[in-house]
Amino acid sequence: MYDQPRPNASQTAMTFEQMLDRVRYEGAYPTRERAAEAVHHVLAALGRRLVGDERFDLARCLPIEAALTLTAQIPDTEPLTGWGFVKDLAARTGVSPAIARWDTGAVLAVVTRLAGPDLLARILGQLPDGYALLFGQAELPRPRPQPAAA
Repeated sequence: MYDQPRPNASQTAMTFEQMLDRVRYEGAYPTRERAAEAVHHVLAALGRRLVGDERFDLARCLPIEAALTLTAQIPDTEPLTGWGFVKDLAARTGVSPAIARWDTGAVLAVVTRLAGPDLLARILGQLPDGYALLFGQAELPRPRPQPAAA
């Protein structure tokens, strides 16, 4: 008998240890433990913001430990801008907004690579203004609906 492909098998090309090494490099953290702390805090905060298919598609791209952190969170109904996300993360973790922003950038730089451009575009389309910069992307103005001509 041969092993058949599983439809829900993880598509990740990175182990959790490799993810921590990448985040440690991106954030210039002194230890892998500090990188793991940043990963868990930022992914928990992101898990409170994402809903629907984007949430689960992103989880499939992440190593299992990271995916569990993301999906263990109950999505919050109050939308936060990118800066609001950073301030909320700082308040929840007891660090300064500067450190929270640094952690966010280091973790989301790796998440961006794992997600790929198509999924990242869908994620950014779901989130309020200000998140593109957190993911290391250009913040492009969103099209605004034109008023109907009379």
